[in-house]
Amino acid sequence: MGGAPLFNDLAEGPAEGRAYWVTSRDGVRLRMAVWPKGEKGTVLLFPGRTEYIEKYGRAAAEFSARGYATVAIDWRGQGLSDRSKPDHMLGHIENFSLYQQDLSAVLAKLNELGQPGPLFLVSHSMGGCIGLRALMQGLAVKAAVFSAPMWGIRFAPGVAPIAKVLSRTARVVGQGQRYAPGTNEATYVNAFPFFGNVLTSDPKTYAWMQSQVAAQPGLALGGPSLRWLDEAMHECKALAALPAPDLPALCFLGAEEKVVDPAPIYARMAAWPNGKLEVLANAEHEIMMEQPAARQHFYEAATQLFDSQG
Repeated sequence: MGGAPLFNDLAEGPAEGRAYWVTSRDGVRLRMAVWPKGEKGTVLLFPGRTEYIEKYGRAAAEFSARGYATVAIDWRGQGLSDRSKPDHMLGHIENFSLYQQDLSAVLAKLNELGQPGPLFLVSHSMGGCIGLRALMQGLAVKAAVFSAPMWGIRFAPGVAPIAKVLSRTARVVGQGQRYAPGTNEATYVNAFPFFGNVLTSDPKTYAWMQSQVAAQPGLALGGPSLRWLDEAMHECKALAALPAPDLPALCFLGAEEKVVDPAPIYARMAAWPNGKLEVLANAEHEIMMEQPAARQHFYEAATQLFDSQG
């Protein structure tokens, strides 16, 4: 399919960035972006839940400065990709395996564009869950870097058993498209001020994220559905039972993480033969949106790993 909108003024990505429409095998229209310049290879950047391409324009600029092109995707149900109906603010998925169809459509377009390899993976939060499954299914990348991967969901004490029963029951009785408890149609950065937020300790980056959805409200997404929650918990459990892929990996986790469950991350990386976990002091959930020193350390460490495998 043809060109799609890319708000590169909001993204602050490299000037040559372009966006494209692609279609998944089941007919869902998806948006992807390519910042194509990079003599060392191409980074496949998998965003998290609620996120959109423009949020990673600055990341693309960081990778470009280090010799790497970047490709990012709006997963189905978020950004400008096709969304759930009738409530387009609901973060919904029928089955987590559908995200792999999204990835297949992106890879086919990259092949059509002739974007040069080798390929490397960078994934955040839900993107880390999707990315790990893709690696286990043979995604051809040289190395992988994870930012606070969603290999488990963090609940308040005592809530997890209730969430499991509620999400499973809602699915059985056809109520899976209801919002998960405690969430609604509001997008997080609009609903919560900087002080007390669980995403970043950097006020300037938080204000930048708020400015993006203020300028383009169509990029924003609200809370997850009960079906999404059930699917996410099931996928995390299934992945935990499988061995780590055979490739070099680096994982970053904020010491102040409050969104994903750190325990499965520690367990996974401890058992990853060629993997390393770095815990960053004072950092929250979004390492690539954190204080400048943390961000720069992330990009330097990631590209050093990629350089060693290129």
